[in-house]
Amino acid sequence: MPTQSLLLTREPTWRENRPGLRHTLPESVASWTFETGSLTRRLRGHYGTAVKVKMLYHRWLTPFLSERKLLNQPEHRYCLTREVMLHADGVPLILARTILPEATIRCAHRNLSHLGTRPLGEVIFSYPDLERRELQVARLKPADWSQAALEWGAIQAPVWGRRTVYAIMQQPLLVNEFFMPGALAIA
Repeated sequence: MPTQSLLLTREPTWRENRPGLRHTLPESVASWTFETGSLTRRLRGHYGTAVKVKMLYHRWLTPFLSERKLLNQPEHRYCLTREVMLHADGVPLILARTILPEATIRCAHRNLSHLGTRPLGEVIFSYPDLERRELQVARLKPADWSQAALEWGAIQAPVWGRRTVYAIMQQPLLVNEFFMPGALAIA
């Protein structure tokens, strides 16, 4: 079993959201990266109820170093890690990795730890005090993905993604979303 991720072979190199970053990204990638609402809602606006969540990984583990730093977690603190694929009729749309510290799960009354195949966005965007704290982007080469992720996502070329630190009742969570061609094709 993997120690930190079923999707990734290594921690991605993330770029901070600085002025001008948007203009360095392909237009379709920028559109998804800077989407302020729920990506699930946007996908459903195009694909309707065909959008489903396939659970890939759901386990307590130690996050990557940069994830621990963003979440202000000590080195050996376990967080709930959830990796999923959003798809429509089997077409991969988004591979996602969510890191949930225990304190965040407690403050959300455990709603976040028992999502099953329910999209995270449906839950977190229902919190009136949801706060977006930080946004970063990365471009991953096929070698950055596990063999399983390459197959699930039908990945054959570099993939762009974003990671966002959100806070619910001042408690952070980290959401990584990687945009497959099926999502990028949506205007």
